[in-house]
Amino acid sequence: MATPTKVSAVEEIASDFKDSTAAVLTEYRGLSVAQLKELRRSLGQDTKYSVVKNTLTGIAAKEAGIDAFDGQLSGPTAIAFIKGDAVAAAKSLTDFAKANPQLIIKTGLFEGKALDASGVAELAALESREFQLARVAGVLKAPMSALARTMDALRLKLEEEGGAAAAPAADEAPAAAEEAPAAEAATEE
Repeated sequence: MATPTKVSAVEEIASDFKDSTAAVLTEYRGLSVAQLKELRRSLGQDTKYSVVKNTLTGIAAKEAGIDAFDGQLSGPTAIAFIKGDAVAAAKSLTDFAKANPQLIIKTGLFEGKALDASGVAELAALESREFQLARVAGVLKAPMSALARTMDALRLKLEEEGGAAAAPAADEAPAAAEEAPAAEAATEE
């Protein structure tokens, strides 16, 4: 029989699954409380790292429509529910796991697709969202900058040529004005 505490725990975990863009299942056997606190801090504000009960997590995953964790829920389990940048959180987890071999990354879920431990490592190897956006901005900015430089060079060239061409044109204008009355006089006769 389900107790109200267990029902609310399942609802909370299912809600965390639904609200997250990614989730990473880990085993934390052998980590101290201080190390877990350090890990939570390194994951940032957008990632919730929760120690969970395996049976309740299995039920919550089924309620959320997730089967990526089937067969993986054993031992002391914690899940990183990632709501922000999944690459940065995966990078923090893998870096922490390298420094603390007691943390074992078992499996993950990213945008509805199951990832094994190597898939989480591949996700961590990607560049961060901010870096990718900066790269796209640079790619988009380059042609506009080149166009602006070309237009400015063309403007300078036209000003140089216009200044040199304006002086002879000014000399020719009075001569053309003098020829016009003489031509009119010749047509009147």
